[in-house]
Amino acid sequence: MKLTIENISKTYPNGVEALKNVSIEITNGIFGLLGPNGAGKSTLMRTIAALQDADSGNIMLGDVDVAKDKQALREMLGYLPQEFGVYPKVSAIDLLDHMAVMKGITDTQSRKEQVESLLYQVNLWDSKEQKLGTFSGGMKQRFGIAQALLGDPKLIIVDEPTAGLDPMQRNRFHNLLSAIGENVIVILSTHIVDDVSDLCNDMAIILNGELKLSGKPLELIKRLEGKVWQGLVEKEVAETLEDDERLISSRLYMGKVKVRLLSDSEPMKGFKLNEPEIEDLYFATINDFQI
Repeated sequence: MKLTIENISKTYPNGVEALKNVSIEITNGIFGLLGPNGAGKSTLMRTIAALQDADSGNIMLGDVDVAKDKQALREMLGYLPQEFGVYPKVSAIDLLDHMAVMKGITDTQSRKEQVESLLYQVNLWDSKEQKLGTFSGGMKQRFGIAQALLGDPKLIIVDEPTAGLDPMQRNRFHNLLSAIGENVIVILSTHIVDDVSDLCNDMAIILNGELKLSGKPLELIKRLEGKVWQGLVEKEVAETLEDDERLISSRLYMGKVKVRLLSDSEPMKGFKLNEPEIEDLYFATINDFQI
């Protein structure tokens, strides 16, 4: 299965250009769409999911034209939006069964088997009778994945799925997505770099509605080999580097500031050459460095 996005553009009535001629091909596996808040990630996800129309361009899932055959797309789609609401007084198993009916799974036995299988898969079987209003954030996200998997979708979209999860919940969610992404297309839209580093075999970075780069993470970070330098400096020194065009990132570390700079040679005394990371690639891209 292949998802082909060609020259998609979208401008909202208030004049905001949310997408500008976005083109990319996505195949089976987990694809990471990385970008800051407001970059256009959610607009692209909603457009792929046929929840809104693009102004121009074309999206094909296999041989299905998304804009022209939205019903066919929905039959192959599992979608976990950024804001996922649940009925707090309904049990997990009852709501998932109701959602299965809404998805068109009308055969009672088949629906029962699928609902039970999914609750096992997302590790919610022991909580199946529990009211959703009592679920933790991680449990709600796992329930969201279960509903997205109803009907054996070929394309799964998850929009900012780990926002608000603690580290343990995020690890569990990563493991779940990894298992799912072996045989279908999973698009992971996020502003959290670790989500992409840990999970994705392909990725793209979007900024101000434009795709800035795309490819395999390990191949992309090779562009920065021999150019990423790290040093630990006093806060006063870090402040002088805030406007330095070589600055990739800086963060507090044990009372000092850990600074990473992009340079072809040693930028400051005491700085050491470091292996590049996805985070370096991300910050270098959104800061419009030439890489």
